[in-house]
Amino acid sequence: MKPKKNNASKIKTHPTAKANTRGGNKKTLLPESLRQVNLNAAGIDVHPTELWVAVPSDRDTKPVRRFGTFTHDLEQMADWLVGCGLTTVAMESTGVYWIPPFQVLERRGLDMKLVNARHVKNVTGRKGDISDCQWLQQLHTFGLLRNSFRPTDQVCVLRSYLRLRDQLLRARSRQILHLQKALHQMNVQLHHVLSDITGASGQAILRAIVEGQRDPVKLAAMVDKRVRAPQDKIARALAGDYREEHLFALQIALELYDEYTRKITACDERILEYLSSLESKVDLKEKPLPAPKPSLAKKAKSNPTSQGALEVRAQIYRVSGVDLTAIEGIGAQTAQILMSELGWDLSRFPSEKHFTSWLALCPDHRISAGKILSRQTRHAPNRAANALRLAASTLEQSPSALGNYFRRMKGKLGATSAITATAHKLARIVYRLIKHGEAYVALGQHEEEQRYRERRLYNLRRNAARLGFQLIERQGHAKPVS
Repeated sequence: MKPKKNNASKIKTHPTAKANTRGGNKKTLLPESLRQVNLNAAGIDVHPTELWVAVPSDRDTKPVRRFGTFTHDLEQMADWLVGCGLTTVAMESTGVYWIPPFQVLERRGLDMKLVNARHVKNVTGRKGDISDCQWLQQLHTFGLLRNSFRPTDQVCVLRSYLRLRDQLLRARSRQILHLQKALHQMNVQLHHVLSDITGASGQAILRAIVEGQRDPVKLAAMVDKRVRAPQDKIARALAGDYREEHLFALQIALELYDEYTRKITACDERILEYLSSLESKVDLKEKPLPAPKPSLAKKAKSNPTSQGALEVRAQIYRVSGVDLTAIEGIGAQTAQILMSELGWDLSRFPSEKHFTSWLALCPDHRISAGKILSRQTRHAPNRAANALRLAASTLEQSPSALGNYFRRMKGKLGATSAITATAHKLARIVYRLIKHGEAYVALGQHEEEQRYRERRLYNLRRNAARLGFQLIERQGHAKPVS
């Protein structure tokens, strides 16, 4: 009998691939679609106290090495990688432990790839405590890893300042809770007559209590004339049981609140100083900054914080070339957070869809067998997305196109989904402004309603034409039949 021929389809291989015929066994050839893309790639498995580094087996007799996490060890690791002729390195984003080796290797001129651990986990293969670095190196060699978005070093510096400021704000907020607890324990119901105990009236009363004032009538006279609560009600709320231990807790919380306020002010000054040192993208004389919103200009006359916001707004416009505060719902602080998280170069995102997907503001369609199982958005911690959601939540009463869109989405989807949908719309506007340098053109509520009506009419005419009908618009309104 003649042997049967093997009718298996031949695998198209890379032209440079060679077969090993020693011993009669042929080496499995890789298909052309899995050719090695990054020949000079290394992988690093990051741990708090050690780093495991893998290089191609033909670059060193010991291709897997262990290094410490001290600066001297990181420099030795960089020397070894450069000596092996490597040009790109992949590592997982493990906590904050990846930052020192990333920065040291980036300064050495290596192309660093910060990889999401979820993406590596989803690729099947052997993994172990020591072989993780080899697995990263192998995946990166074949171009199977996707680099996470990381802005330029200048933006990272600004981001560090902003995140530190956010930590200080959260720490100061905890002291407000301690102030309220001490007042509750003394049965001083100040929060019933003042909406904000850290405002001008609340601060005056708290400092007077710490200094020894106990007369409720004199304390009530310290409130601002704009407070709506009557004086007798304020006086009754300030008649409490002033015990020494609770007064001491109130004093400590107030001192810590003042200290955190000073640190926040120092952080704001450092941020403004750093923004002033960055290179200008536009000349303010040739292309001056548009006038601020009337609400911000009004606050800046009496509030020092708002005056600082105007300076930050001017510096962000000078550095980025766009005025994000022209968008309804986005103030100077929100624009500052967006710039610190995104930067002023969005070329890494090919389109608005890629950008909104990175922000986790678009529906995440999970499809199986042609059927959509879920449309929920992904849960991803993203400070830029949170800032956009906060900006969207302020548009409910806005007489603008975005405000009208928010209200329409709220009636259709509910408040939570309306915030996400409006934040998605804000993200697309921000993307266009930053990437293309366009100026924001604000639309009123009536213009947006007219555009929405035209879109609905267009869709109705198109659907009627598909069904063989013709849509005729009625002239005037018919009287109802009685």
